[in-house]
Amino acid sequence: MNILFIHQYFKTPNEPGATRIYFIVKRLMEHGHHVTVVTQSKGAKVGREVKEVDGIQVVYLKNAYSNHMSIPMRLKSFANFMMKASIEVFNHKRMDLVIATSTPLSVGLPALLLKWFRNVPFIFEVRDLWPEVPIQMGGIKNPIVKKLAIGFEKLIYRNARHIVTLSPGMYAGVARYVDANKISMIPNMAKIDRFWPRAKNVGLEKELGLKSESIKVIHFGTMGIANGLLYMLEAAKILQDQGEHDIVFVLLGEGRCENDLRHFTEIHHLRNVHFYKRVPMDLTSEIINLCDISLVSFKDIPILSTNSPNKLFDSLAAGKPIIVNSDGWTRKLVEDSQCGAYVDPNKPEALAQLLVDWKHKPQWLTAMANNSRQLAVTTYSESRLTKEYVDIVNALPIAH
Repeated sequence: MNILFIHQYFKTPNEPGATRIYFIVKRLMEHGHHVTVVTQSKGAKVGREVKEVDGIQVVYLKNAYSNHMSIPMRLKSFANFMMKASIEVFNHKRMDLVIATSTPLSVGLPALLLKWFRNVPFIFEVRDLWPEVPIQMGGIKNPIVKKLAIGFEKLIYRNARHIVTLSPGMYAGVARYVDANKISMIPNMAKIDRFWPRAKNVGLEKELGLKSESIKVIHFGTMGIANGLLYMLEAAKILQDQGEHDIVFVLLGEGRCENDLRHFTEIHHLRNVHFYKRVPMDLTSEIINLCDISLVSFKDIPILSTNSPNKLFDSLAAGKPIIVNSDGWTRKLVEDSQCGAYVDPNKPEALAQLLVDWKHKPQWLTAMANNSRQLAVTTYSESRLTKEYVDIVNALPIAH
């Protein structure tokens, strides 16, 4: 089958960023499908570049995007990619299926146009419930725009041949508008061959200025508004004020809130917080392996409790105890599996106290770490879930 995969943020393991689609595409190709990816590249020398990346044909459309952008600038970037992709898809003459993966929701328009004008069916993947996420976060306030955005969301869902969601909450959100029989739930994946527990790289630890005897709590990925990371630094301040100098925090990544977080660290003279820029997957894996606990943080906004964060599943694969602060399905996941705990995102003192408790119970950390790795291998492994994705594609009643 010839498949066109539309994903605005396509990344390979050699690039910083989420790689879910890379592994799905590779598995589709292993099963005999020919896949072309349409994505963006701010570094493209011309408006359109076609490259072969790890055997995948990738079409890069020149488009500026950054986690540091304001909401209006992001919306402009989304619209620009949507228009360019809508033109690009008609350059591909022999397509049997389109797969479009959000966010943003606007990536659904090129797929919708191909369905209307060439009768090419499409799968739509919901990685966040748009437009509800920007609505609840205050990014969309105009009632007319809200109504139009929700109408577009329904239009995409109802025209899709099948919909893949990444969490139970997303599944329920989509099921408000379409028959549940055309919806599947495949969460983000634990890359168990890329993240795994092993001996620490002592040389790297020294290079990063970290002490081997400290308890290291890592948050890796985007430092955006939705992540609500200030409370992590407030907990760091509480611990420093209490003299708990052997608990330190590692922030690995970048984003719109990075400068504000660095400023808070500086004005409060926090010596227990370390910032590092985003790095490729292999080095990310090494740094996570140096750490003892993974923190998955989001603001206390109801819609964010439906998320399916990459960092959670990579932390499972890495065999780390996990702290979540979303009171949704991820809380149930870590508590039921005894691989972590939930902390109220509005109570940094509770986070500080939990870390002190865990510091004095190393056997708990070991047990939770083992449970994390076991859950990654048995339930959320990339090989298992990409196979589920391929099975959905192969089961579709499509003539090819």
